[in-house]
Amino acid sequence: MKTYLFPGQGSQHIGMGENLFDTFPDMTATADAILGYSIKELCLQDPNRQLGRTQYTQPALYVVNALAYRQQLKDTGEHPDFVAGHSLGEYNALESAGVIRFEDGLKLVKKRGELMSTAPKGAMAAIIGLTSDKISDILADNGLTSIDIANYNAPTQTIISGLEADIQNAQTYFEQEQAMFIPLNVSGAFHSRYMQPVQNEFSQFLNNFTFAAPKIPVIANIHAQPYQADNIARNLADQLTHSVRWLDSMHYLLQQGDMDFLELGPGDVLSKLIRSIKSQFKPNTVAQSSQPSPAPKSADNQTTTQPDRKQDLKTPQQRAIDWNRSYPIGTQVNAKGYDEILTTKTQAVILFGHRAAIYMQGYNGYFALDEVEPVKHAATPA
Repeated sequence: MKTYLFPGQGSQHIGMGENLFDTFPDMTATADAILGYSIKELCLQDPNRQLGRTQYTQPALYVVNALAYRQQLKDTGEHPDFVAGHSLGEYNALESAGVIRFEDGLKLVKKRGELMSTAPKGAMAAIIGLTSDKISDILADNGLTSIDIANYNAPTQTIISGLEADIQNAQTYFEQEQAMFIPLNVSGAFHSRYMQPVQNEFSQFLNNFTFAAPKIPVIANIHAQPYQADNIARNLADQLTHSVRWLDSMHYLLQQGDMDFLELGPGDVLSKLIRSIKSQFKPNTVAQSSQPSPAPKSADNQTTTQPDRKQDLKTPQQRAIDWNRSYPIGTQVNAKGYDEILTTKTQAVILFGHRAAIYMQGYNGYFALDEVEPVKHAATPA
């Protein structure tokens, strides 16, 4: 099987798309008409030093990614089994899967870039060398509650996002844990709560567009499972304020079987990430206890729900969908064979094409969904 990956911001560079614009002159002309400037000149020469500005970066990357996809089809004739894109790149994944037309996708990312460029002043930083669980602990233990995790990129590469002063203040705490702390060259706190005003306006803009059902499975950033036809606009709006769950997305794809990945677009950021993820990935890691399965214990004021026998009749896909509609990430659950109450780290996904499973905080592996029950009345995050 094969997955095509599309990069997002951070992959842009002067000269990108050099051999593509003249190969696809009609699409290049269409882009120029929508944007009101020469996309070829921006990408190849950047005479006004605009390529690094969000409102120009996003359309430029979208166009180059889209042309790279068509060049790949022209060269090989091979369509992928799955597609995924990192943040902005998700629009290319949707376009390649037939969900949106090239023109509509460009109009969306143009508006998205313009809105994100007006977001309140913020900052982001890459934390390298620590797991995301450790990063969450550092944030909580030091009262850094105003900082959000923006990207779960790889097992030991995570991006944090927040107000500029808060990100600067956090540096000491991470360096004390021997982590690399790398401030990113961005102007806003992307993929965080601080993008809420942008999300509200973008949601209204999304109402002007129609979306088709994906012809190829598209793995969504916000929950690391395939897009459904009825939640496309909602996912694109939520993506602005939610974490990019790239690590979980790649785990989902790797669990499907023997998977090859090809990054289409400028740079090799995603190719490096997938090599890191694959080096630490263990297939068939559905977490199960080898011990006898005792009845789950309940706290004094916490009782578990009784299994719904109707669940036995549902397909794994439907069970995962129903779980995700009912229980947010961070739900407390009892798991078969475990005395302590656990907390979900991801939404439910389908492993191997036939098993519904969910990741737990603090555990390196999936738990089968039929072996967990949400704790009744347990507190869950908003």
